[in-house]
This record gives sequence, C-alpha cells and structure tokens, in this order.
Amino acid sequence: MGLRPAPGAAGGLEVVERTAFPVNRGALCGKGRTAPAVLATGARLTGPLVRRGGELVPAEWDEALDRVAEGLAAVRERHGPDAVGVFGGGGLTNEKAYALGKFTRLVLGSSQIDYNGRFCMSSAAAAGTRAFGIDRGLPFPLADIPRTGCVLLVGSNLAETMPPALRYLTELRENGGTLIVVDPRRTRTAEQADLHLAPRPGTDLALALGLLHLVVAEGRTDEAFIGERTTGWEEARAAAMAHWPELVERITGVPVPLLRAAARMFCAPEAAMVLTARGPEQQSKGTDTVGAWINLCLATGRAGRALSGYGCLTGQGNGQGGREHGQKADQLPGYRMLADPDARAHVAGVWGVDPDTLPGPGRSAYELLDALGRDTPDGVRALLLMASNPVVSAPRAAHVEERMRALDFLAVCDVVLSESARLADVVLPVTQWAEETGTLTNLEGRVLLRRKAVDPPPGCRSDLEVLRGLAARLGWESGFPAEPEKVFDELRRASAGGKADYSGITYARIAREDGVFWPCPATEGVVGDGSGAGDGSGLESAHHRESAHPQEDAHRLESALPAENVHPRENVHPGTPRLFLDRFATPDGRARFAPVSHRASAEEPSEEYPLLLTTGRVLAQYQSGAQTRRVGELNAAAPGPFVQLHPRLAERLGAGEGDRLAVISRRGRAVAPARISGDIRPDTVFMPFHWPGEGRVNTVTNPALDPVSRMPEFKVCAVRVERAEPGPETDGGAA
Repeated sequence: MGLRPAPGAAGGLEVVERTAFPVNRGALCGKGRTAPAVLATGARLTGPLVRRGGELVPAEWDEALDRVAEGLAAVRERHGPDAVGVFGGGGLTNEKAYALGKFTRLVLGSSQIDYNGRFCMSSAAAAGTRAFGIDRGLPFPLADIPRTGCVLLVGSNLAETMPPALRYLTELRENGGTLIVVDPRRTRTAEQADLHLAPRPGTDLALALGLLHLVVAEGRTDEAFIGERTTGWEEARAAAMAHWPELVERITGVPVPLLRAAARMFCAPEAAMVLTARGPEQQSKGTDTVGAWINLCLATGRAGRALSGYGCLTGQGNGQGGREHGQKADQLPGYRMLADPDARAHVAGVWGVDPDTLPGPGRSAYELLDALGRDTPDGVRALLLMASNPVVSAPRAAHVEERMRALDFLAVCDVVLSESARLADVVLPVTQWAEETGTLTNLEGRVLLRRKAVDPPPGCRSDLEVLRGLAARLGWESGFPAEPEKVFDELRRASAGGKADYSGITYARIAREDGVFWPCPATEGVVGDGSGAGDGSGLESAHHRESAHPQEDAHRLESALPAENVHPRENVHPGTPRLFLDRFATPDGRARFAPVSHRASAEEPSEEYPLLLTTGRVLAQYQSGAQTRRVGELNAAAPGPFVQLHPRLAERLGAGEGDRLAVISRRGRAVAPARISGDIRPDTVFMPFHWPGEGRVNTVTNPALDPVSRMPEFKVCAVRVERAEPGPETDGGAA
C-alpha cells in the first residue's frame, strides 16, 4: 500500500492500495485502511518524557537518552549485566530486531532478551524445526492455497485476524476444494467451512491423534512417502492408535461421525494442507499439538510435495522476521542458535568481537517478565522495552504489572503512551511504519521492503537512532548505524550460511521483485566479506534437484504453480518460495514424526472453576490495542471487551445480553458485558484481549509454559462466571 494527502481523512492522509502486490492484491482490513489516524499528532507521542516527582513530564532528547544510559549502566554496575533486560516486539522491522539483539549482547553484555513473539508462533516454530529442520510460517506461497484440494484450518479466525487472506480460502472453495475449520466457536471463518469441528479448548492434540488413528485404520496412509522421506513412524503410529474415535469423542466433544468425515475429506483429494494458528499453539502442550497435526500431514504424504504441507499463520506484522535475527533469547541472526559454537563464531566475526564475549541463551518472554524487579542474584532490575505492551498482553498480567512497577529502572520506546509506557522512568517517542524505511518478512518467508512515505514529527526518532545514541553513551561509538539499509547489509552478512539466509537479498532486489523468499544465499559472495554463502539447510537448490516423486511433482509444478520458482537473472539465487520439494532441512533430508500423546491442560475444570476460558481477537482491534484504541472508527466498531457465552450458561447464571459478568480464575478477575450466542460451546466462555482495566482478560489467563517452546497457555484455563455488581460500563481504554 501507499499513502497520499487527504485533508479530510484522519491524520490528513489516506491509504492507496497496490492491487498488483502479489500477497494481498491491494486488499486491506479496516485496521490497515485507518492506520494513518495514528500518524496524527494528537494520537501519538511527539517528544521524550522523563519522570520527575512521580510524574512523566516533557524533556529534551539528550536528557532522555542520558537518563536511559545512566539507568541501565548503574544497574549493570551494581548487579551485573544480566540484571539488565530487553524486551522487544514482533512488529519491529528486521533491521531493528537485528540491532536490538546486537545492542543487548554487545553493549549491555546481557543474555536477558526476548520478545512478545514468544507469545505468537513459538510452539509452531519448535514443532516445525523438530519435524522439518527449519521454521518458516508457510513453506509455500499463499497463492498455492486455492490450488490445493483441502485445507484443514486449526484454531484460526482468519476472517477477523487476517481478512485479506480469507480470499484464498474463498477461492479454494470456488475451485472445488474443501475447507475444514477447527475452533470451539462458530466464528466468521467457521461459517465459511464445509465442515466445522468444535472441540473443547485444550483438546486439539487428542483431535489430531484421533484423525491420524482413523487415517491408519481406514488404510489412508501413504506408505511409499513414509518409507522414502520420513523417520519415526512406528512410534508415532503406536501413539495415535491409542486414541480411538470413541475416546477422542469423550475428550474433545467432537462426535465420531464428524471425526470420520474430517478424515475422509482431508484424504480425498490428491493434495491438502494443514494450517494452524494460536488456538492449538498457545497451550502448555502446544509444541506436541502442532507436532500431531504435522504427523497427519506426513502420514498422508501431504508435506514436501507440491500444493501440500503444514503451515502456521503469523499473528504480528513481522512475526516471521522478528524471530530470525537475534531478539529471541536463544537465537542469533540467520536463525542460528546461540548455543552453537559455529554460529557464535560466525556472528562474532561479523561484529568484530571474540565469540567468548557473547553471552549465552537467556530467559523466555514470560520468565523474563516474571524475573523483573526481584531482589535476588538472578533478578532483572532494569528493562528496556521496545514495541510491546506486556501490561495488557502478557498472561497473569496483574502480576506482570506488579513486577514492572518493582523495577529499579524502566525505559520504553513506543509510538503511543501505552499502559506499559505509563510505568516508565523514561519514554522515548519513536517513528512508525510510514515514517521509516525497513524490511519485514511475512508468513510466507517473503522479505518485503517498506519505504518511508512521510516525515515524522520533529520530536520523534527511529528505534535505530535510539540504539545508536544509547550505544554511543555506553562506550560504542561505532557499530550501530541508524541508516536501515546499512543495518540490512550487515544483517545479510550475519545471516549468511544460516537457515534464514538473507545474504542474496538487497533492497533493490526486493523492490524489483515485490519481495524475495528466504533462504536466498549470495551466489557470488556476500557484500563486504568476500566469502561465498550456501544456506546451510540443504535447501539452496530446492527447485533444481530431483524430487522423490519426479514425474508427479513435475506435472503438478508445471500445471499448477506460478512461475515464481524461476528467476530470469543469471548467477542470482532465485530465493525459495517452496521448501522441501526434494528433501527436508534435516541432516538426512527426512522429516521426523513426533511420538506424542494427549495430556490434560495445566488447568482443568473443577468444582470451584467449572468452565473453560479461551481468548482471541476481534476484527476492529489489534494486539494490546495500544494504537487501534486511538482510532475513532475502530473504537466505534469494537468499543470494549465482552464475555461471549452460550444461552444455556446465561440462563443458568440468570444473565441477559449486556449484563456485567465477572470471569474469575485462580489469578484474578475480568469484568465485561455479556454477549449471548449459540456460536460457542456451553462449557466455554470467550473474551478478546485488546483492553486494559477491569476488562483485561489477561489478568485471568494462565502463564503455564510449554516445556519446549516456553509458550504460555493463553487459550485455556479454568474459570467461574458470576453476575458482577452493577457499575460503570467497562472502560475500553481509548486513551
């Protein structure tokens, strides 16, 4: 999209769609269309703030940066480098995510960095890496979805969370394909489905195992594919066979006839896909749950073949790129692992430091937040927070707010004065999407260039300028350029040879090709280091090797796939739109089955807490709502939180539409008006998570962590629901 002046529009600008752009073809949701409203001076921060006498008051940039540098340095001197933490965001550009990780590890010398993307795709990333050897949201372009035969969509309300992508599912059905939606609610997306399965929250793992049981029992496995391209089948098969249909019905609440229909529908066409989102992933068993859905793809030969595969739908603007270049606790740029000596040596070489000076892996996001302000040897006493609002978005949010208030020092970089920024000692106003240039990587692994369109207010600086200013004050006069393209060129060198290899990607090439898919190694050496670069994953020539099914895949590719697998320029790597067509990114090229079994959620219903709570988004708000709650049109469409509940439950409570209800867990309570609907299970209530105040549902949610991904269990916890005392309307937190 682009921008143009529009005096009558919010912010004096309006969005101009680019219909030729291959991903969304110019389509935007209301949030994208109204995004210029947050550019307006009245909606956003326009100058630094520092705390004096308990109040945040305006300050000059030099004073604000001095205060931040002094605050971080003082804590580091008193308590050591790991007493200083950094918390980033999945909305940061690749350049900013890279610079933030570098700043933390070099300038601060701290291992304590993670980001809110840990709450997004981490379970899918862990399961994908375990199965395929690499994590990329989709191993194929979105444009392949309408060409497959069946899509099994698990835990995604795409119609409200990613509306422009819904057209791919619409086109799938127009082309004769089928859509199965798994969701405990009958959402706008589920209404589009040929088959809707509504499992009890927290039972997606049992559901996937039950479908695999039926696939085996009905002789629908692809034994040739299993034998040629996978390992671990016998153990996974045995685990699935312990989940017979009647048992799965008792666990999930999905009737056996619907289970059988889903298995038949998924296996009937030649090609099919499984796509997951936060529903199965935001669980204390999310990695195993995604692994079970991947098992279904592998057992039926629906992976590593044209128009088939497993994919994950991202939840943030740079959800994919944000975790590839160093702001995640255990990773270095290029999706290298921080504990890998070779990875450390490569990145340290690019940075010009001794590998032994790089700290090791740090805490995951919730564990980092839980450590804030603790007067213990491993407590985190100062925090630099960038592009995140954990006071609203973190699980057990009241506890997280308490921990943030206990910090010795808190600095926040943000566009608006979010609920988290209100707690800060220093708030630094930074530029946003239209006011800066940078790259993002979408769920397809397509690296995109977002160009600066307008000048920011004079009092705002980019995050890269902030990091440069802080680095200089902390003794690093060089190594932190503020020019995005310079940072990207360094990122290319740092990523060279890694799984997410960007070394063959340039700003000019992204602009020319409307994005480039990683891995894309430089074929004639990486700019600036004189070395060649393979992608390190066995995928560098994925389009050019022989497939395990050459005649079948060649026919499909020729007849069904767009021509973007071919690059016209000589001696330039074409990028990799489609992974795994000939081999997976594991050492032996085979995908790994996961031998997983169903287990209970961290909290199951009890006499005191007899119901299940699940959470999610609504169409007109986004993430913690810090920006969208400042847009009048969006607030009018979704002015505040609500409690969705089934009519039978409402009758039992004596509650009517709009009555104030309290949703109570072991951690606290959230209060919001009732929304009575037959589109939700009678044993389940739903609340959206975009609001602070008494309607903050994350006060209630459970921080129980997946043992592999460290993802909190946002999607299911035990609650009771009561009529709340009459009071004021729930505050939507618009300011």
